[in-house]
Amino acid sequence: MTLSHRKSSAAASHKRVVGRALLSVSDKTGIVEFARALSGRGIQLVSTGGTRKALTNAGLTVLDIAELTGFPEIMDGRVKALHPKVHGGLLAKRDDHQHQAAMRQHGIPQIDLLVSNFYPFEETARSGASFEDCVENVDIGGVAMVRAAAKNHADVVVVVDPADYAAVLDDLSDNDGDTTLKLRRRLAAKAFARTAAYDAAIAGWFADQVDEKTQDWLTVGGTLAETLRYGENPHQSAAFYHTAEKRPGVATARQVQGKQLSYNNIVDADAAYQCAAEFDPARTAACVIVKHANPCGVAEDGSLLGAYRKALATDPTSAFGGVVAMNRTIDAETARAITEIFTEVIIAPDASKEAIAIIGAKKNLRLLLAGDLPDPRGAGITFKSVAGGMLVQSRDNAVVEDMDFKVVTKRQPTEKELDDLRFAFRVVKHVKSNAVLYARDGATVGIGAGQTSRVDSARIGVLKAEDAAKTAQAPGSLVKGSVMASDAFLPFADSLLVAVEAGATAIIQQGSSVRDEEVIKAADEHGIAMVFTGMRLFRH
Repeated sequence: MTLSHRKSSAAASHKRVVGRALLSVSDKTGIVEFARALSGRGIQLVSTGGTRKALTNAGLTVLDIAELTGFPEIMDGRVKALHPKVHGGLLAKRDDHQHQAAMRQHGIPQIDLLVSNFYPFEETARSGASFEDCVENVDIGGVAMVRAAAKNHADVVVVVDPADYAAVLDDLSDNDGDTTLKLRRRLAAKAFARTAAYDAAIAGWFADQVDEKTQDWLTVGGTLAETLRYGENPHQSAAFYHTAEKRPGVATARQVQGKQLSYNNIVDADAAYQCAAEFDPARTAACVIVKHANPCGVAEDGSLLGAYRKALATDPTSAFGGVVAMNRTIDAETARAITEIFTEVIIAPDASKEAIAIIGAKKNLRLLLAGDLPDPRGAGITFKSVAGGMLVQSRDNAVVEDMDFKVVTKRQPTEKELDDLRFAFRVVKHVKSNAVLYARDGATVGIGAGQTSRVDSARIGVLKAEDAAKTAQAPGSLVKGSVMASDAFLPFADSLLVAVEAGATAIIQQGSSVRDEEVIKAADEHGIAMVFTGMRLFRH
């Protein structure tokens, strides 16, 4: 079959011959092997700068892009591929006679395959590089070429991910040196997704630099970390994406062992680790146990083992199959204690070798080591989808140390009560609203989460404490001598009266209710101390 016959047959079947490939990559993973395979098929290689150097050093014959365009690379490499001979070669329709005539008139060579990935802007921004370095890592030529090739995917193959090199070679092999429209469309879709995510990272970073809280056009992008088995439920599909945000947590953690993380594992591990980060590891060890995105036990102590034991005692029933987060390096003793019951995930900054070995005996137990704790004061944004739209807000970075406590009752809280009030308000921030919890001696003793009425949350917290006391065979109520924290103001005195009846001695809440006087009066009548923070901590 003649080449002209092959071209006409390919056009009729939507297959396209690859005669020339332009390779210009920042990530050079696998590029030499891919280029060698292309060259072995008689495909001419054209390349730029560092990519061309890598290929020629590997013994391949490569045409410099300046030879193709007849124009040198200028301005420190800022301008090298932005040329009509490049973009004309990518954008020309192969079955359009006017396009073909323009190519002949202007000496534009056809480019059938583009391989390009971009300057590492996301990694540069994440590393905390200077403004100038970040700007210099904004890719222009690569993005422009990729968009051009993807637009003309009817004729051109575009590859932005080294993971797709094998698929291209397989397609060429299966189709006698041609590529199929199916492959070109799939890779074009991936290319447009990549440019969108890349631009989203740049736009988000720039908005931070100019302190722009609300953008007229919001761009959100991420890189696929892994496809998950399913979503919240087995009938839902799901995937986990990494963003350009520089924040330690589940996304940055190294999974040392265990089964693949599920959608719910990731949600719970994130919730647990964000709460654990509220506790400065230089001040205290802390443990957070989470089930279905709600803390079911939180404690601080001089040791991680002590913190874990106290957190577990809050609600050992709910802790079964939960997620455990620590704010310090896990030691062997603590690892041994955690593995005494069924646990889904452990997440911490690090773990000792002995601890890793102990956890390793539980083959399915997932161990995540994040390297560091996220800054609870750190800025950022959070998202929630709604039908036809998306809600965006700044991250809740309110911390107890920055709050102005105001004692509003006749009785002042004792120093011990103040310590527990600070602890309780630190934790209630991470409990689903309406949230009420009881704490004593640096540990939660009862947590009421996610109720539609605040008084029901107050009652559930008491019931949880009673159940924990029975499990521990402890005399009396664990709420006795505790403090109560509410994530928002008390609209009536009813929640306060539930706490008083159960034995709580101090309360911390937002204040600012129209019935504050009524609530304060009830506190004074029962001789308890109450503190207003002026801060609401709803979590939905």
